[in-house]
Amino acid sequence: MRHRPTLIIMVKEPRPGRVKTRLAAGIGTIPATWWFRHTVRGLLRRLDRDPRWKTVLSVAPNPAVVARCWPAQIPRIPQGAGDLGARMLRALAANGPGPRVLIGGDIPDVRPAHIARAFRALGTAELVFGPAGDGGFWLVGARNDLALNAGFMENIRWSHAETLNDTVKSATGRIAFVDTLDDVDTAADIARVGAPP
Repeated sequence: MRHRPTLIIMVKEPRPGRVKTRLAAGIGTIPATWWFRHTVRGLLRRLDRDPRWKTVLSVAPNPAVVARCWPAQIPRIPQGAGDLGARMLRALAANGPGPRVLIGGDIPDVRPAHIARAFRALGTAELVFGPAGDGGFWLVGARNDLALNAGFMENIRWSHAETLNDTVKSATGRIAFVDTLDDVDTAADIARVGAPP
Protein backbone atom coordinates (compact mmCIF):
# COMPACT_ATOMS: atom_id res chain seq x y z
CA MET A 1 0.00 0.00 0.00
CA ARG A 2 1.35 3.41 -0.95
CA HIS A 3 1.31 6.03 1.79
CA ARG A 4 0.31 9.61 1.12
CA PRO A 5 3.29 11.98 1.42
CA THR A 6 3.38 14.36 4.38
CA LEU A 7 4.59 17.95 4.36
CA ILE A 8 5.69 19.10 7.83
CA ILE A 9 6.04 22.84 8.45
CA MET A 10 7.95 23.94 11.55
CA VAL A 11 6.47 27.10 13.07
CA LYS A 12 6.62 29.11 16.25
CA GLU A 13 3.68 30.88 17.80
CA PRO A 14 3.86 34.37 16.26
CA ARG A 15 4.20 36.41 19.46
CA PRO A 16 6.48 39.45 19.77
CA GLY A 17 9.83 38.50 21.23
CA ARG A 18 9.37 34.78 20.51
CA VAL A 19 9.89 34.63 16.75
CA LYS A 20 12.61 35.84 14.38
CA THR A 21 14.75 37.39 17.11
CA ARG A 22 17.74 37.95 14.78
CA LEU A 23 15.43 39.66 12.29
CA ALA A 24 13.91 41.70 15.13
CA ALA A 25 17.37 42.99 16.04
CA GLY A 26 17.49 44.66 12.62
CA ILE A 27 13.92 45.77 11.97
CA GLY A 28 12.22 45.72 15.39
CA THR A 29 10.18 43.15 17.30
CA ILE A 30 6.73 44.08 16.02
CA PRO A 31 7.73 44.27 12.31
CA ALA A 32 9.59 40.94 12.61
CA THR A 33 6.54 39.29 14.19
CA TRP A 34 4.28 40.78 11.53
CA TRP A 35 6.64 39.52 8.79
CA PHE A 36 6.65 36.00 10.21
CA ARG A 37 2.88 35.87 10.74
CA HIS A 38 2.14 36.97 7.17
CA THR A 39 4.83 34.77 5.64
CA VAL A 40 3.42 31.70 7.38
CA ARG A 41 -0.12 32.66 6.37
CA GLY A 42 0.90 32.93 2.70
CA LEU A 43 2.92 29.74 2.83
CA LEU A 44 0.00 27.76 4.31
CA ARG A 45 -2.41 29.24 1.77
CA ARG A 46 -0.17 28.02 -1.07
CA LEU A 47 0.88 24.64 0.27
CA ASP A 48 -1.93 23.24 2.43
CA ARG A 49 -4.48 23.07 -0.37
CA ASP A 50 -2.36 20.83 -2.59
CA PRO A 51 -3.97 17.37 -2.81
CA ARG A 52 -0.63 15.62 -3.48
CA TRP A 53 0.29 15.65 0.21
CA LYS A 54 -1.16 16.16 3.66
CA THR A 55 0.19 19.05 5.74
CA VAL A 56 1.11 18.95 9.43
CA LEU A 57 2.37 21.80 11.60
CA SER A 58 5.19 21.14 14.06
CA VAL A 59 4.60 23.87 16.65
CA ALA A 60 6.68 25.58 19.33
CA PRO A 61 6.30 26.18 22.17
CA ASN A 62 4.42 22.98 22.94
CA PRO A 63 1.32 24.67 24.47
CA ALA A 64 0.87 26.67 21.24
CA VAL A 65 -0.28 23.49 19.51
CA VAL A 66 -3.81 24.52 20.52
CA ALA A 67 -3.41 28.23 19.69
CA ARG A 68 -6.11 29.80 17.53
CA CYS A 69 -3.59 31.41 15.18
CA TRP A 70 -3.26 28.16 13.15
CA PRO A 71 -5.84 27.10 10.56
CA ALA A 72 -8.23 24.65 12.22
CA GLN A 73 -8.07 22.11 9.39
CA ILE A 74 -4.31 21.53 9.67
CA PRO A 75 -3.18 18.88 12.19
CA ARG A 76 -0.56 20.00 14.70
CA ILE A 77 2.11 18.29 16.77
CA PRO A 78 4.39 19.82 19.42
CA GLN A 79 8.07 20.24 18.52
CA GLY A 80 9.21 19.11 21.96
CA ALA A 81 12.59 19.75 23.58
CA GLY A 82 16.13 19.69 22.24
CA ASP A 83 18.18 21.47 19.63
CA LEU A 84 16.95 22.11 16.11
CA GLY A 85 18.17 18.72 14.90
CA ALA A 86 16.37 16.83 17.66
CA ARG A 87 13.14 18.69 16.95
CA MET A 88 13.36 18.15 13.17
CA LEU A 89 14.17 14.47 13.60
CA ARG A 90 11.26 14.03 16.02
CA ALA A 91 8.85 15.64 13.54
CA LEU A 92 10.14 13.51 10.65
CA ALA A 93 9.90 10.31 12.71
CA ALA A 94 6.39 11.14 13.96
CA ASN A 95 4.96 11.58 10.47
CA GLY A 96 5.75 8.29 8.74
CA PRO A 97 5.59 5.64 7.50
CA GLY A 98 5.59 7.09 3.98
CA PRO A 99 7.65 9.89 2.44
CA ARG A 100 7.81 13.08 4.44
CA VAL A 101 9.36 16.49 3.81
CA LEU A 102 10.02 19.16 6.43
CA ILE A 103 10.45 22.91 5.91
CA GLY A 104 10.47 26.01 8.07
CA GLY A 105 7.77 28.66 8.05
CA ASP A 106 10.21 31.40 7.04
CA ILE A 107 10.86 30.58 3.37
CA PRO A 108 8.81 33.14 1.43
CA ASP A 109 9.73 31.85 -2.03
CA VAL A 110 8.64 28.22 -1.58
CA ARG A 111 5.91 27.05 -3.94
CA PRO A 112 4.09 23.73 -4.47
CA ALA A 113 6.42 22.88 -7.36
CA HIS A 114 9.41 22.93 -4.97
CA ILE A 115 7.70 20.51 -2.59
CA ALA A 116 6.59 18.24 -5.45
CA ARG A 117 10.19 18.03 -6.72
CA ALA A 118 11.38 17.01 -3.26
CA PHE A 119 8.81 14.22 -3.05
CA ARG A 120 9.76 13.04 -6.54
CA ALA A 121 13.40 12.89 -5.48
CA LEU A 122 12.43 10.54 -2.66
CA GLY A 123 11.34 8.03 -5.29
CA THR A 124 15.01 7.11 -5.79
CA ALA A 125 16.80 8.64 -2.78
CA GLU A 126 16.52 7.90 0.93
CA LEU A 127 16.98 11.57 1.88
CA VAL A 128 16.47 14.88 0.11
CA PHE A 129 17.80 18.34 0.97
CA GLY A 130 16.95 21.80 -0.31
CA PRO A 131 20.15 23.83 0.11
CA ALA A 132 20.10 27.42 1.32
CA GLY A 133 22.50 30.06 0.10
CA ASP A 134 24.00 30.55 3.58
CA GLY A 135 25.30 26.98 3.84
CA GLY A 136 22.26 25.58 5.60
CA PHE A 137 19.14 23.97 4.20
CA TRP A 138 15.51 25.01 3.93
CA LEU A 139 14.13 21.50 3.31
CA VAL A 140 14.91 17.99 4.49
CA GLY A 141 12.94 14.89 3.61
CA ALA A 142 13.04 11.15 4.17
CA ARG A 143 11.60 8.32 2.11
CA ASN A 144 10.77 6.26 5.22
CA ASP A 145 11.88 5.59 8.79
CA LEU A 146 14.90 3.58 7.62
CA ALA A 147 16.47 6.80 6.33
CA LEU A 148 16.44 8.27 9.85
CA ASN A 149 19.52 6.40 11.04
CA ALA A 150 21.12 6.63 14.46
CA GLY A 151 23.36 9.68 14.52
CA PHE A 152 21.44 11.57 11.84
CA MET A 153 21.33 15.30 12.68
CA GLU A 154 23.64 14.90 15.68
CA ASN A 155 26.71 17.10 16.28
CA ILE A 156 25.61 19.66 13.68
CA ARG A 157 26.82 23.26 13.67
CA TRP A 158 23.43 24.97 13.38
CA SER A 159 23.18 28.45 11.82
CA HIS A 160 26.63 27.96 10.32
CA ALA A 161 28.12 27.94 6.83
CA GLU A 162 28.75 24.17 7.24
CA THR A 163 25.28 23.20 8.49
CA LEU A 164 24.28 21.37 5.31
CA ASN A 165 27.66 19.66 4.98
CA ASP A 166 27.57 18.53 8.62
CA THR A 167 24.05 17.16 8.19
CA VAL A 168 24.89 15.30 4.98
CA LYS A 169 27.90 13.72 6.72
CA SER A 170 25.58 12.47 9.50
CA ALA A 171 23.34 10.69 6.97
CA THR A 172 23.51 7.30 5.31
CA GLY A 173 21.98 6.12 2.05
CA ARG A 174 21.42 7.89 -1.23
CA ILE A 175 20.92 11.66 -0.98
CA ALA A 176 19.26 13.97 -3.51
CA PHE A 177 19.33 17.75 -3.67
CA VAL A 178 16.59 20.02 -4.98
CA ASP A 179 16.16 23.78 -5.45
CA THR A 180 18.25 26.29 -3.52
CA LEU A 181 16.05 28.74 -1.62
CA ASP A 182 16.68 31.08 1.29
CA ASP A 183 15.03 31.51 4.63
CA VAL A 184 14.95 34.88 6.37
CA ASP A 185 17.02 35.33 9.52
CA THR A 186 18.28 38.92 9.37
CA ALA A 187 17.36 42.38 8.08
CA ALA A 188 19.73 41.82 5.14
CA ASP A 189 17.77 38.68 4.22
CA ILE A 190 14.44 40.49 4.30
CA ALA A 191 15.84 43.26 2.10
CA ARG A 192 16.73 40.56 -0.45
CA VAL A 193 13.44 38.62 -0.48
CA GLY A 194 11.03 41.47 0.16
CA ALA A 195 7.60 41.48 1.75
CA PRO A 196 5.57 38.32 2.35
CA PRO A 197 3.59 37.20 -0.71
